[in-house]
Amino acid sequence: MQQSAKKANTGNRSRGSVVGQNGRLRVRGSRIVGRHGRPVMLRGMSLFWSQWIGKYYNRDVVNWLRDDWRCTLVRAAMAVEHGGYLENPRREKQKVIAVVDAAIAAGIYVVIDWHDHNAHQHTERAQEFFADMARRYARYPNVIYEPFNEPLQNHSWSRDIKPYHEAVIGSIRRHAPDSLIVCGTPAWSQRVDEAAKDPLKFDNIAYTLHFYATTHKQWLRDTARKALNSGVALMVTEFGTTEASGNGVIDYDETRKWWRFLDANYISWCNWSVADKVEASAALKPGANERGGWRAAALTASGQFVREEIRRKNATPNKAARAAAAPIRPGTTR
Repeated sequence: MQQSAKKANTGNRSRGSVVGQNGRLRVRGSRIVGRHGRPVMLRGMSLFWSQWIGKYYNRDVVNWLRDDWRCTLVRAAMAVEHGGYLENPRREKQKVIAVVDAAIAAGIYVVIDWHDHNAHQHTERAQEFFADMARRYARYPNVIYEPFNEPLQNHSWSRDIKPYHEAVIGSIRRHAPDSLIVCGTPAWSQRVDEAAKDPLKFDNIAYTLHFYATTHKQWLRDTARKALNSGVALMVTEFGTTEASGNGVIDYDETRKWWRFLDANYISWCNWSVADKVEASAALKPGANERGGWRAAALTASGQFVREEIRRKNATPNKAARAAAAPIRPGTTR
């Protein structure tokens, strides 16, 4: 697999690809910037729990998301519990490798997500996994590491979450000293303000913000604003247009408010999820082709809504490059 990733690196050298334009991402204050020093805004899709809907973890789907949806970011949500990595490490790791290699070849960014609600109970296994991923992909600017998807509400930042991150970040940094790492925060990655008060003492760290538009409204945007004002950078590695359950009604107006907030603050995002589960947040209808090629009839209402937003905002790579190069006045947030 190391060899396949090496061959795939040709996608990064393309001046037209988002990775070719922006290179390795870095945190500068409350922004994630490219090699040009300007904020980078990525929009894309998260795959579903790998052990349950792993059929979309393949090169054809990644290419379709890039070419048809115009995604600049994809997230491999590798399950840990419930039949995931803890029980089937080789199988689940291979799914991640397939997606990462495809994203490198496609010239887009990819998040390697340890999709776990109890990651601090699996620290050694996470260190093992991320050390392996960092050894494989340290040279590739495409790869972003997400060590803890969603800590639960009763998990303490200082007692449980921060020490876990410190241990896993150490394993990553031994092999990938410059890669972007996005760290989960308390209460299903909503309390970014708690992490901002006691940030991790590593370079190139951002913090995870998750929301579901029908449930999480202005109060969570206010919480995010507090964190940004504290000087930390955020990335929305998962959001839904629905209720927090992943089901219920789609709140179109609230989702648009979130998109305006994220755009104004250059916060990149992945939508949940590339799945054909009978669930309102799923982008695909049951039986959608496991190799991509989805037409409108194969998309759910949420899938069509999100695809339209990504295609509109990620119109062309050249347009994205021009936006990234636009000057920013000191003290403004766009």
